[in-house]
Amino acid sequence: MLQSLGNIEIVAESGDGREALDLIRTHRPDVALVDITMPSLTGIEVARRVAEEMPTVRVIILSMHTSEDYIARAIRAGVSGYLLKTADPVELELALRAAINREMYLSPAVSKQLVEDYARRIGSEENVDEQLTSRQREILQLIAEGKSTKDIAVALNLSVKTVETHRSDLMERLGIHNVPGLVRFAIRAGIIDAG
Repeated sequence: MLQSLGNIEIVAESGDGREALDLIRTHRPDVALVDITMPSLTGIEVARRVAEEMPTVRVIILSMHTSEDYIARAIRAGVSGYLLKTADPVELELALRAAINREMYLSPAVSKQLVEDYARRIGSEENVDEQLTSRQREILQLIAEGKSTKDIAVALNLSVKTVETHRSDLMERLGIHNVPGLVRFAIRAGIIDAG
């Protein structure tokens, strides 16, 4: 497939992760195409080491896996692309061009999977309006802003005991049992700014 694209020189091939890493170190190609599942060293580990040791070499993962875990691990490892093995030559060419231009290319099916996973995760966090009462949202905001239980009670003209009950209900409803977790949730849900 690579040879059919033209203007591409294949400098080495390997079916083993360690050997692939050694060949990349030796030849310093512009782009390395790496399978995730290889003996002795996974493609993700090869990509991670290449990114650390040889940042000018771009790595594109070729895989049959579309699970969020594989994709996220590959992206965190520093890959420039994630292609499914079913990709056609046009898609491979797009991925190579993106890698050389220091951009990222994801197969459409991979992009779709990431977007769906993201939407599902956000969907479980976002509907704060439906998950919490207006009083709980108000208390969550004040907690996330660093106010003490006493300060919240004074600000809302409530008893300390009532604020503690709201806080407890809030933590139970969200499944978050500490203040830093509540703060992170409030930031993700857009209740307060991260800055």
